[in-house]
Amino acid sequence: MKKIITAAFCLAVLLSPEAFSQQKKATTKNNTATFDSAKWRRDNYIVNRDSAYMNPYYAVQKLQGGNKRFQEGRSIHPRQDPALIKLLSEGQKPFATIVGCSDSRVSGEILFDQGFGDLFVARTAGQVMAEASYATIEYAYLILKTKLVVVLGHTNCGAVDAALKNTQNPPGHIVTLINAIKPAAREAKKHKDNVLQRAVELNVMNQVYELRELESVLSKGYYEGDLLIVGAVYDLATGKVVFLEDSLNKLPKTKYAKDNIAGK
Repeated sequence: MKKIITAAFCLAVLLSPEAFSQQKKATTKNNTATFDSAKWRRDNYIVNRDSAYMNPYYAVQKLQGGNKRFQEGRSIHPRQDPALIKLLSEGQKPFATIVGCSDSRVSGEILFDQGFGDLFVARTAGQVMAEASYATIEYAYLILKTKLVVVLGHTNCGAVDAALKNTQNPPGHIVTLINAIKPAAREAKKHKDNVLQRAVELNVMNQVYELRELESVLSKGYYEGDLLIVGAVYDLATGKVVFLEDSLNKLPKTKYAKDNIAGK
């Protein structure tokens, strides 16, 4: 019986949410556990992938649910089975674009508990963007039809700290990173407390505003309410992602529903 229980647990970890519906019954001591049941969905903050792909507000909820599982040490590692990987070789439909920092501790798929084909990720130090980054984000929106962009910063960011310290004569092209972050650093220095954290958040918000005003693709999608561009900060110590309230307020009118569907 112990071997059967272990096998069932391993299967649950490996299968994608879609595959759970094909493998609902699992053997346990009571022989009653059901994967993808209403209780399982509620306990794991599940949002259907199709819903997240079609509605950027539901996509935010899907990311938040995945991060909750990650924080609680209950990641389900979805969409990592060989059959799905083979299917994805024919095309992709990521439900969110993550513009993140290259820091090795900030892997979007892991901290949001998502799998193959879920996230379209662009990463640079301090999530500083340039033409190639803009084109990458526009490609995700125009071609892949991904309707959510999340600019993801993190606590104790080295690039932001370097801008705060006003590092002199940085080598190579590192100066371009520092220069891009300096506006956030200067504003953060006006405050006495939590200067680095303030600078991290301000840098994220500056980048959110930058994308929202980027002509002509992203600005058009955002102001028409078709594309949601928001900011978030990942806490290296706790594993928690906080979506910044400033990026969620006063958004353009949209056709998309905003009700809470996580776990339903």
